[in-house]
Amino acid sequence: ACTSWGELPKRRGRREVMNTKHFELIKDIISPSYAQQAEEARNSRSKMITALLSHRRLPEKGWDDAAIQLLLQELSSFDTNNFMDNVGVGEREGRVVSELVRQRHFGLTHGIGRSGDVMAEQPKAAGSSLIVQLTRYLALDAIRMAGIKATKACAVLPAATGLTMTLVFLAMKQLRPKGRYVVWSRIDQKSCFKAIGAAGLIQEVVELRPLEGSDALGTDLDGIRAAVERIGAEEVLCICTTTSTFAPRVPDSVDLVAVLAKELDVPHVINNAYGLQCSKICHLIETGCRNGRIDAFVQSTDKNFMVPVGGAIVAGPNSTLVDKVSELYPGRASMSPVLDLFITLLSLGAPGWKGLLSERKENYKWFGERLAETASAQGLRLLSCPGNTISYALDLTSLARSMEAKGQGDMDHLTFLGSALFTRRVSGPRVVLCAEPESAAPEAPEATEGGAASSVKVKGKYKKTIDGVTFQSYGAHTDTYPCCYLTAACAIGATQSELKSFLETLKGALDDYRKGAGRKEKEEKGKVKTTKA
Repeated sequence: ACTSWGELPKRRGRREVMNTKHFELIKDIISPSYAQQAEEARNSRSKMITALLSHRRLPEKGWDDAAIQLLLQELSSFDTNNFMDNVGVGEREGRVVSELVRQRHFGLTHGIGRSGDVMAEQPKAAGSSLIVQLTRYLALDAIRMAGIKATKACAVLPAATGLTMTLVFLAMKQLRPKGRYVVWSRIDQKSCFKAIGAAGLIQEVVELRPLEGSDALGTDLDGIRAAVERIGAEEVLCICTTTSTFAPRVPDSVDLVAVLAKELDVPHVINNAYGLQCSKICHLIETGCRNGRIDAFVQSTDKNFMVPVGGAIVAGPNSTLVDKVSELYPGRASMSPVLDLFITLLSLGAPGWKGLLSERKENYKWFGERLAETASAQGLRLLSCPGNTISYALDLTSLARSMEAKGQGDMDHLTFLGSALFTRRVSGPRVVLCAEPESAAPEAPEATEGGAASSVKVKGKYKKTIDGVTFQSYGAHTDTYPCCYLTAACAIGATQSELKSFLETLKGALDDYRKGAGRKEKEEKGKVKTTKA
């Protein structure tokens, strides 16, 4: 650690690894049989690295932490800031004042890329550059293993999904300069919609349509075609679809949209934020790549690989747009998201990644069966959305109506369930209000993660304006929907123990709702406001 702000920690020299000559010398110091045993153990680690460098795929068996640390220490020694007796007189020499920060990054402090390309090699950072390229290979293998075998190129960017989508649109703008509009299949999630505006483009919203025989909302293919033809294909930058979403919305029919995009000669970009964990979604993308047109699909590293927030993977069936995005990125970038993914993929290996995908699929089915039982016992209904194999939704209308009949509440008070779950340390569920309004809807307030909102609502009808575009019933993915509902997802990494705890907590929250929890406090606040007035 440094002793003062003016004194930097001494530079760590390159760590010498034992080579064959070293072990021959060791045999003159200790028993040759012991030295031979130690050399064989060291060689087993070396074989793992050899396999990684030659095959460039997820390892057949996940690496242990010690093996990963040894590799990172070795690669770190390839960067100039870790050279023994290196003298740096430039403005950026990978200096780090805190020893704790240096350890956190394994001494890989030069970042990634160069000013002209975020995926380019750095002369001062051979080790970091190697990690970037190896991570691309591993990520590509993981995507193919998940089911999108048509993927030919990818880039791991140090930006979350929304900003990465903006970069994709900007890169596409250079390839298609006359394009000004993005035909966007509606999903009530801000980041993708704002990503279009941030790129200086115009959003052309295509509403969803109810899917016959279910409670689901799905892609309006005729609406997308009509939007493209109305604007003119030449001025459409791309069609933007979404796969991963909360029920009752289901993944867009990206396979059919891809065929339409090919027919209309319009690019097609997919927001695949957390779709990589779902085999059904991956199959849709794979089919779209083979039968139609998909220029790129973007997925989050944290939502699919359980690493800290901050990274995304741009992938596609060819390298044209992927490479353009890399070239567009201004300047160097943080190494952290790439390093996190590299470590995680080595740790998982092929069996670990496949195991997580399989486990999530099994848990989804397990969770759905028990959620349906819980709903039935509570007089509620599980919405039928067979196309969504990540998220479930519970119809809450009967609950609200039973309380209204007693004069103890209205639809608006259903948001109590979201806040009640959140205060009970259950994160993720959302309560969505979408009853018909009696008058013009007010602006929707920002809701807590648990779904509670504090300002006035008219019969649960939300209205939100984003980038000058107003959405009714925001959160429901549509202007009107027949019921209010609560959503819950079974995402990768969720355990049956967690899901069981949620079901038990949900029962408690519903019991409290029926007993009037939250209403008394609301009434008291109302009385105080009336008295002050």
